[in-house]
Amino acid sequence: MTTDEYKLLVYIIPIALLLMWDCYRRIRRNHINRAILNESISARLTEPASLHPVFNHNKCIGCGDCARACHEKDVIGIIHGKAQLITPTNCIGHGACQKACTSGAITLVFGTAIRGVDIPAVNETFETNVPGVYIAGELGGMGLIRNAIMQGTQAMQSIIKKVSQDHSCAYDVVIIGAGPAGFAATLQAKAAGLRYLTVEQESLGGTVATFPRGKIAMTSPIALPLGGKMHFREVQKEKLINFWEQVYKKTDIKINYQERLESINSDNSIFEVTTNRNNYQTATVLLALGRRGTPRKLGARNEGLVKVVYRLDDPEQYQGQHVLVVGGGDSAIEASLALADQSNAKVTLSYRSDTFSRAKPKNRDRIENAEKSGTVRILYSSTVESISAKTVALDHKNKKLTIQNDAVLVCIGGVLPTPMLKKLGIMVETKYGEA
Repeated sequence: MTTDEYKLLVYIIPIALLLMWDCYRRIRRNHINRAILNESISARLTEPASLHPVFNHNKCIGCGDCARACHEKDVIGIIHGKAQLITPTNCIGHGACQKACTSGAITLVFGTAIRGVDIPAVNETFETNVPGVYIAGELGGMGLIRNAIMQGTQAMQSIIKKVSQDHSCAYDVVIIGAGPAGFAATLQAKAAGLRYLTVEQESLGGTVATFPRGKIAMTSPIALPLGGKMHFREVQKEKLINFWEQVYKKTDIKINYQERLESINSDNSIFEVTTNRNNYQTATVLLALGRRGTPRKLGARNEGLVKVVYRLDDPEQYQGQHVLVVGGGDSAIEASLALADQSNAKVTLSYRSDTFSRAKPKNRDRIENAEKSGTVRILYSSTVESISAKTVALDHKNKKLTIQNDAVLVCIGGVLPTPMLKKLGIMVETKYGEA
């Protein structure tokens, strides 16, 4: 063998070893991702909760940039050289995967072929089909805090461009809701010098403020208009609300709390917004409502009893009581754990399905551990039939079950204000895996 051939081998052998290692790594990762996907299918955890990616495998080059960009672990995996959701229910819809995809193979959609999601129709400026009415945040399908802040800011930027110097109205914009989207929009309106009014039926933070004490809120670093950058990724609800309150005081914005929207009427491009306190005339309206503003009811007999509530404010008020929590999402699981941990309540969790398909993996692990330790009793495949002063009657796997009870906490989401939207003429679309 010549000297040149030896030199060639010096280069070829390391390259061949690297290629073999890369091939082995890809095959191993492929098997792992396939196993994770099969586990999701077996557990029937295949329906994303909200906004999620759909992959065009004709365009996907299997580079894995989308998986690396995802803030959650093992949501996207490469199987046979193509990207796909391997734990669909863990997708929280932040859209980083789409931004990272260089081949244009990802479309973000709402709903699936099986489970539709009602979404008000808006254009790229967040304006509905009713000129002058805008929607941002959770009502428009963007429940993630960071995305809601972005939408609220961008929607207000669109409104700023649209409003004229016509002072026939008292306000340039009325903002409904002071959650992440409404709060960001209010700051942007203040920065632009608009004549704005913000009304909030409860307190600063909207839906976030209703989270159980100590709940971890998922977000990402993002700048608030006038308020500076939020550096949080995982943060307790109390710390996040405290940060917003500091921004609220520093910027001296005005928000009318404990004021609830009742109706919106339009007359010659002027909107009259009616609340439980007053009537306001405005050139534009930004709806930054939560999708759970009106709690969904069980439909059980005697649900109107005072012991039935739809939000957990303070777990300690249920000290030592028999509490039934109804629901299977993150809010129901977190409420059950908070009650068991902070009030030593005797907690029973009732869920109509046989698996917690809508909850985050951490919460599923925690509630399963709580069941094993005996701090929470779980009744899968159960529904509440009737409620009395001291008991609750349930249908549990087609058998009647009556349990001792002092309080019922219903955590089954809320009702989209579709009637009000339709009365105003806003189109509401049911998305079945559509953008």
